[in-house]
Amino acid sequence: MKTLIIVIHPDIQNSIVNKRWIKELHKFPEKFQVHQLHEVYPDEEINVPAEQKLIEEHEKIVFQFPYYWFNCPAFFKKWLDEVLTHGWAYGSKSGYKLAGKKIALAISLGVDQQELSSSGVYKYPLEELTRPFELSFEYVKADYRPFYAYYGIEHNTSAEWVEKSVPLYLDFLDKL
Repeated sequence: MKTLIIVIHPDIQNSIVNKRWIKELHKFPEKFQVHQLHEVYPDEEINVPAEQKLIEEHEKIVFQFPYYWFNCPAFFKKWLDEVLTHGWAYGSKSGYKLAGKKIALAISLGVDQQELSSSGVYKYPLEELTRPFELSFEYVKADYRPFYAYYGIEHNTSAEWVEKSVPLYLDFLDKL
């Protein structure tokens, strides 16, 4: 069964690493279904039943996005608020439609990994900063998996640095 990759990037045309990941994922249509939210919903008006149906059709779902302002893009939060509804994703009569589905995050970051640590300039590791995602997906009984993070894009935009991320990302997806 294919892995659903939900891409949330507000400016994919000017992206460096996320755009490269999408290009690579399209080489494997038998393994991955790429769903770019900003492309499907340029006005950010989400078709909730369509999104819920798409989620129901997949057992593995990855949310791919750039991490900035110590959070996800706003459209991802809107998607979570609108799609993970009471009575569908949670609630005693919901059937917990995400129950058991493997859910993971694939995150690109401008900062270096050591900057996100207890001794770094930003004080907290990414594991702590992504706890709300972990808790949200556990709340709907999904099987939340460790994330994939690729750091340092702000300081190193070389083709070599970007290409180094591609096999690492594919390996992460294959092991999900």
